[in-house]
Amino acid sequence: MTINATELGTQEKDNHSHIGHPARPQGAAAEPDEINEIGGPAILALEDGRIFRGYAFGAERPCEGEVVFNTSMTGYQEIATDPSYRGEIVCLTYPIIGNYGTTSLDDESREPWISGLIVREYAGHWSNWRGQESLHRYLQKHGIPGIYGLDTRALTRHLRNKGLMRGVVVRMAPGMTEDDLVNRARRSLMPAEKNVVSDVTAPEIYRYPARSLEGANLRLAVLDCGLKENILRSLARRGVDATVVPYDAKLSDIMALQPDAVFSSPGPGDPERNHQTIETLQGIIEQQVPFFGICLGHQLLGLAIGAETKRLKFGHRGGNHPVKDLLTGEVHVTSQNHGFQVMADSVPVDKGWVVSQVNLNDGSVEGLAHSSLPAFSVQYHPEGSPGPQDNQYLFDRFLTMVNSKKDQR
Repeated sequence: MTINATELGTQEKDNHSHIGHPARPQGAAAEPDEINEIGGPAILALEDGRIFRGYAFGAERPCEGEVVFNTSMTGYQEIATDPSYRGEIVCLTYPIIGNYGTTSLDDESREPWISGLIVREYAGHWSNWRGQESLHRYLQKHGIPGIYGLDTRALTRHLRNKGLMRGVVVRMAPGMTEDDLVNRARRSLMPAEKNVVSDVTAPEIYRYPARSLEGANLRLAVLDCGLKENILRSLARRGVDATVVPYDAKLSDIMALQPDAVFSSPGPGDPERNHQTIETLQGIIEQQVPFFGICLGHQLLGLAIGAETKRLKFGHRGGNHPVKDLLTGEVHVTSQNHGFQVMADSVPVDKGWVVSQVNLNDGSVEGLAHSSLPAFSVQYHPEGSPGPQDNQYLFDRFLTMVNSKKDQR
């Protein structure tokens, strides 16, 4: 079927049940200097043939990748700059996006990593005393396309039912066909099909100094698998002097730093592709160096101890996931962003390892701990950004463990 771009805005009533194309939102009006840059017809095509029609904003280029959804109500800039989204086209389920603009103060890494952005209503008129530019201008500057005006509820339900899949976002052009776009979606790469951690890791070692005298004697080696800035801030304000190393650093490289402990960060893609990191963590555990892993770091710990990982149907992405701590009985609301899980039945309990936390929505593993070794991990993000800060206590638990180990030497 050849798509006539001039007919795009007249089809929503007849085709709403098939393509999820609502009327163009009035709230999408842009700032005066952006009027001629946004609002042209665009299409999201999925590999299973499903088509969603909307309107373009951001960069004037197509994108491809894995289509995922995030249920957070705020934090679109933190989401965009989270390295764990490398290679993903993110659908935000909260309907109004862009209303507080963007500011460089909210970047969580050196650049945005999302491939594209999908929103229900783009709020071009933004207001924020900290704001520097619109979301449209921010995405445009970084070469990231967006699409708005489509039914994000229908898209989210489709992904929940069918599972995450490949997709493309394209601005309309004469002669473009739905079949061409669907075939293009089917050829696109998923983040799990290559080692995307190598794209987002620190290119070289660097130091992030402590910003408090409290605990200033602690030296931490941080494996950067896709590090977020608020993790380093959370450690620095607790007096930790962190040295960040690339994800593929060898055990000898890390031990040469003489760290009091090792931390492994979140990151994108399939954990099984990070062979060197897994080998390094095996050495860390064997030498009983205190260890804390978050998200991908949690999955890598699982693989290092002999457990297995498996892809989730549609992942956990949002700021309101309930997790139960099996050691204390407490339930915490958590921020999450991951597409893989550690399999509970593969955790080597005969070697002292236990599942310490579980997701109350689907029962998946949310934490690992050991009966005697100074090591633990969580699947979620205690640093938030975006999301709740309720779980910052985990950094304190980690440092207490490190100090206890240090006192025993």
